[in-house]
Amino acid sequence: MTRRDLLARAAGGGAAAASAFAATDAPRRGRLKQTATPSCFGPLRRDFDQVCRVAAKVGLKGIDLVRPPQYPILRKHGLIPTLLQGVTPLAEGVNHAESHPAAVERFRDALREAVEWQAPCIVILSGNRRGISDEEGIENTAAFLNRVKAEAEDRGVTLCLELLNSRVDHPDYQADRTAWGVEVCKRVGSPRVKLLYDIYHMQVMEGDIIRTIRDNIQWIGHFHTAGNPGRNELGAGQELNYRAIAQAIAATGFNGYLGHEYTPVGDPVRGLEEAFRICDV
Repeated sequence: MTRRDLLARAAGGGAAAASAFAATDAPRRGRLKQTATPSCFGPLRRDFDQVCRVAAKVGLKGIDLVRPPQYPILRKHGLIPTLLQGVTPLAEGVNHAESHPAAVERFRDALREAVEWQAPCIVILSGNRRGISDEEGIENTAAFLNRVKAEAEDRGVTLCLELLNSRVDHPDYQADRTAWGVEVCKRVGSPRVKLLYDIYHMQVMEGDIIRTIRDNIQWIGHFHTAGNPGRNELGAGQELNYRAIAQAIAATGFNGYLGHEYTPVGDPVRGLEEAFRICDV
């Protein structure tokens, strides 16, 4: 079966799609637990059952950023929702104090879902600056996290403040540098408050990825990947050496999840297999 045949059958819902992976099975090292977001599956994402079949066969442990109706389908395939959606809109996050009351309620809903469906992490978004200083944003974000951290600690769920670039993809987003996020984590001082370190976004903003990861691994709870430039697959046509990055992460003893979050421009199954292979160290 060719890759084209496999993709066509998967998109059409054929049960043979997942079994066709048998020929590509190879020994896995598994020092890093890998996941992916639905975006990585391209047209396959229209059939979430097929997404889960592909994910399980590739070797992923779960899927990031899925919705509650999809949780039972994940469980059927032995997967988990590895990272739950944020508790605020992207632009209107917890860096403004007026968003806190509503965010607390949504956080509690997400926490109940995380416990029920064994999700280890929930995304927290800083939100856009909208005219406030870095110090005010840090103070407000830390205040929100201090308000909810005990509940997360009691339930064993990690809150991951997401780092995004403000240069290309998310203009005005405030948590756009590692140091900003680390300062928030230090002010909260909880083992259940960490960073979602998005390698693509921090490459756009800062570079020096491996050194930054090594220096700040204690503050990192989850990783995301994508190729740069373009935010596409982890292939040879982009500037990040993901094999070396994965080796550096594994060497720290990191025991969280590394999730792929990109938009494929080629065969999505082949792209996921390649991403898994590169990061299987």
